[in-house]
Amino acid sequence: MKRVLQSKNPLHGEISVPGDKSIGHRAVIFGSIAHGSSRVSNLSGGEDNQRTVQAFKDLGVKISSEGEMLRIDGNGWEGLTAPKTIIDCGNSGTTMRLLSGVLAGRPFTTILDGDQSLRRRPMQRVIEPLSRMGADLVGREGKGLAPLEINGGNLKGIEYSMPIASAQVKSAILLAGLQAEGVTIIEEPQNSRNHTELMIKGFGGEVRLGGRHVSVQGGQTLHGKDVHIPGDISSAAFFLVAAALRPASRIVVRRVGVNPTRDGVIEILRRMGAEIELLNATIETGEPVADLKVTGRRLKGVEIGAELVTRTIDEYPILAIAAALAEGDTVISGVKELRFKESDRISAMSEGLRRLGVDVEEREDGLTIRGRETLQGNKVRSFGDHRIAMSLAIAGLCAEGGVEIDDAQCVAISFPTFFDLLDEICLP
Repeated sequence: MKRVLQSKNPLHGEISVPGDKSIGHRAVIFGSIAHGSSRVSNLSGGEDNQRTVQAFKDLGVKISSEGEMLRIDGNGWEGLTAPKTIIDCGNSGTTMRLLSGVLAGRPFTTILDGDQSLRRRPMQRVIEPLSRMGADLVGREGKGLAPLEINGGNLKGIEYSMPIASAQVKSAILLAGLQAEGVTIIEEPQNSRNHTELMIKGFGGEVRLGGRHVSVQGGQTLHGKDVHIPGDISSAAFFLVAAALRPASRIVVRRVGVNPTRDGVIEILRRMGAEIELLNATIETGEPVADLKVTGRRLKGVEIGAELVTRTIDEYPILAIAAALAEGDTVISGVKELRFKESDRISAMSEGLRRLGVDVEEREDGLTIRGRETLQGNKVRSFGDHRIAMSLAIAGLCAEGGVEIDDAQCVAISFPTFFDLLDEICLP
């Protein structure tokens, strides 16, 4: 149980957030399948990235710490060996889905498993294309759920039209395609985050891009590279909203990744009236990076349509808090995918907001949130979902008497220092 008290003072300070989880997973993966040494700096200390690190150690890759950096000594695809045990992906869907693409091309059998939440998340979306490429993947009870047994090897490139835009699924297919005979071509309904494509290029590979199409030639050799991981915009989003909601607040979140496939939260907050400036913009390892300066003011409700889903998928819980304290109604639509995350995030946020006195209309693919000036303090449930817990903690800053979160420990999955940073910007 964690209690977050209301903060009536403006928020001030300069903070740094952990390295971007999405980029962190990929840096570990590409360092492990490349030839030569790679050094990864600013890798998140959260559990999700550490699951990927441990997975490649289980697959025979030498990974060690050098001060605050991670050193990976890769020996190419052939350097991966059959694990002696089941690989535990914990709560990390990214670990399981991307690793499925890696292992689809390896000539041995692997079993991937995870916690109860991950066991409920849909894996058929990677099983289907990887099976078409020639791998043998079997999900629990034939229902496309973890644990997954993967019998890999002898892949052939395919042309695949993705029914749902998903960077995780796209990445799994690209990782398999790098090992396949021939060319693999992917068509997306919307452009999803492009960290994997940038990482392929960064490690010396080739990937072709055109509109909503991505393709790779199999049989490429990748080479080790040093990677500095920018701050995670999904982690920064909690502090952006906290400051944006409170007039006279002013915070700076330093060195945040602002990849245009991930910056939907900035666009939405600006449409709601938030003042957000990008300072000291630069490029690091192919990724755009900037300091984000936020000045607080009263927000207004907006319509958030399906066209923003792929750029904003992880930020909807905290945007729901922004909507709850905005003037007027906010309508969020086209986000049915949120029902298949670590929790059913549409249902979880609806319940949390109602407990805080907010009028919420829940639909199958979204929410309508009627904003109010203040929130009512109450006990709330996180459903073991780190993003729900952190979003409700930000709500507590604006709730009479604060909030009490039933399971706040789940925050450590992605952001172990979250509450420390929150205290830092709330200090008088």
